[in-house]
Amino acid sequence: MEETSPETDFPTEIVKEGNVRLLVPKLKAFVKSPSEYAPSKAPVFYNPVMELNRDIAVLALQAYQRTVDREIVVCEPLAGCGAMGVRFAAEVKGVEKVVMTDISAKASKLASQNVRINRLDELVTVEHKEANALLSDYSAPHRRFDVIDLDPFGSPVPYLDSSIRALRNSGFLALTATDMAPLCGVHPKACIRKYGGKPLRTEYCHELAVRLLAGCLAATAAKHDIGINVVFSHSSDHYVRVYATMEYGAKKADESLRNMGYILHCFKCFHRETAKLHSFAKNEGKCSECGSKIEVAGPLWLGKIFDKQFCELMEKEAKHRAFRHGEKIRKILALIRNEVDAPVTYYVPDKICDKLALPVPSVKKVLEVLKEEGFQASLTHFNSKGVRADASAMNMKELLRKVLMSSYGKF
Repeated sequence: MEETSPETDFPTEIVKEGNVRLLVPKLKAFVKSPSEYAPSKAPVFYNPVMELNRDIAVLALQAYQRTVDREIVVCEPLAGCGAMGVRFAAEVKGVEKVVMTDISAKASKLASQNVRINRLDELVTVEHKEANALLSDYSAPHRRFDVIDLDPFGSPVPYLDSSIRALRNSGFLALTATDMAPLCGVHPKACIRKYGGKPLRTEYCHELAVRLLAGCLAATAAKHDIGINVVFSHSSDHYVRVYATMEYGAKKADESLRNMGYILHCFKCFHRETAKLHSFAKNEGKCSECGSKIEVAGPLWLGKIFDKQFCELMEKEAKHRAFRHGEKIRKILALIRNEVDAPVTYYVPDKICDKLALPVPSVKKVLEVLKEEGFQASLTHFNSKGVRADASAMNMKELLRKVLMSSYGKF
């Protein structure tokens, strides 16, 4: 329903999300054509599509709070209308305080209204400051946050340094990146500039995006003698998300950097492998399977991008939440739990079959045959048609022909 308020000079409406009511810009009022991106046209940023992201963030924050088993102080430095920060305060048990800020005066006012609407004045503080300025204010010892959630429109990189400095030891950092064109290899130079690693336009580019973002975080944290431990990540819609705990100490930083490396990919035969030492500026390498030119992605994070215990804690929390996207979230979490220990990267049988001019078998059948042949195999949340397996590209081609032979009696 539409609301009017003396504090807003633009059309707004009340929406229900999670356990809270939010006063948000009425997005339909700010678009002139269906092709326009409504959230960026409104005076204050609010994207209803990101409700799923906020739902998962609530689960992740609650899982972290259960892990540390104490009250936590949370910062939302890019607040917009305050949706994320208000939900953290209202829905996560054990939150002592939430500090929100936005560079926009209109956004800060709207966020303050949402705090009042949900009667969270004692838990939530809203400031009107640029994100890095606020984070710097909290960078001194004994002022730092337990949790910082960076959820920008675009890249979180401009706020990484100040966020790392404003996190206490064993703190929890959540990062969103929506600039998928650079991260997925459409604009590789932009990715190298922002994230310090080269992307590739492969069928598993969304996993590369997560690993490039995590690698950028590890490299930035290491400059401050801080190590990272990625406990959860996911790719949904138009963005990727990484959750990591931060551990103080030069040794921890060194341990993190040992997880950095490269992924070598052959576009001709689909072979891929990881390498710890390789110059991405020189691509003279040859594919070990077919002898063609090998392409390189990285440096990026080759370590774990999910932690099994953390995923299980999130699944446990999800059972007790009545989210609008609850069923979808439980499916994502179940898929991630099964791919926790799977190899880096995944295959998309459609792509291989297309290259070989073969019919495409069902993913379920491919998974069955892989397991029958003794390979570790699982589905992946990154791509509904993807399969993670410790099989080589050559093995995959042979197995696909075997599946098709059993189904059609040829190939």
